[in-house]
Amino acid sequence: MLASLLPAMAMRLGAKMPNFQCVTTKGDFSFHEFCESDPARPWTILFTHPKDFTPVCTTELGQCHVLAPEFAQMGVKLI
Repeated sequence: MLASLLPAMAMRLGAKMPNFQCVTTKGDFSFHEFCESDPARPWTILFTHPKDFTPVCTTELGQCHVLAPEFAQMGVKLI
């Protein structure tokens, strides 16, 4: 029943994301290439925000950076 309420493009936990090209300050690569780059860290969190330099997004992005070592210990990559 819940599935019928979700928009057609909604992602579900464990779903495989479509591949796309990433242009970053760390270089250019495909999303799947990044996800598969470290078998010891099989999980990836894709962090996105609706607009640059908004207070909440900037705070959340900064906190993800602070918590990155803890995520890594749990086998999670952040992008």
